[in-house]
Amino acid sequence: MPTRLPSLRRPPIGFAHRGARAHAPENTLEAFALARKLGATGLESDAWVTADGVAVLDHDGMVGSALRRRSIGNVARADLPAHIPTVEALYETCGDDFELSIDVKDPAAAPPLIEAARQAGPAALGRLWLCHDDHDLLTSWRQRAPEVRLVDSTRLRRMRSGTERHAAQLQARGIDAVNLHHSEWTGGLTTLFHRFDVLAFGWDAQFDRVLDGLLAMGIDAVYSDHTDRMVEALARAA
Repeated sequence: MPTRLPSLRRPPIGFAHRGARAHAPENTLEAFALARKLGATGLESDAWVTADGVAVLDHDGMVGSALRRRSIGNVARADLPAHIPTVEALYETCGDDFELSIDVKDPAAAPPLIEAARQAGPAALGRLWLCHDDHDLLTSWRQRAPEVRLVDSTRLRRMRSGTERHAAQLQARGIDAVNLHHSEWTGGLTTLFHRFDVLAFGWDAQFDRVLDGLLAMGIDAVYSDHTDRMVEALARAA
């Protein structure tokens, strides 16, 4: 049996991608609550800000019919469809004892998002993982709240200076993790980032063989639509 490489994060985080979206409508309070019930230790979503400054969770940031699509940024919270939750509602429903990974699609959503976590409870800020590919933006968010965790969401092709230099740059800037598609990870690559104390996150892990493979490489977090498969894979790796 191949040697299992060590993770820096033990146990690794299991992020339910957009909630338990394989089992319930994505990015709804129902999906998030179900993911926690199924055993996910983390939740994932995308953040946007409404016209009146409220951070909400939705994938593409657009609402309305095909003939009249509008950006969430141009709509007041009260006028959004009821299924789109605020960050406050997520914490009210699920508590604050889970890791929350947010792809900050609209950078203007970061301040109200951070404030919602701050108000949710003493543990929430330290469990908030803000994801973006702009390192300057990421580090600016930490100035608002030193406790938040920062994730470089990128692809290997964007690491133009090479993976080792990229890892060194993340370490120097205090960015906690790098998030790559599962197909780009190898055991050697997780080991490289770990050498710089940068956590390795893998997304789009939908099948047992992918989940098991990532965990054997020493990955520190996985993202999956299939919360049940993910939880079972994490149990096998324990």
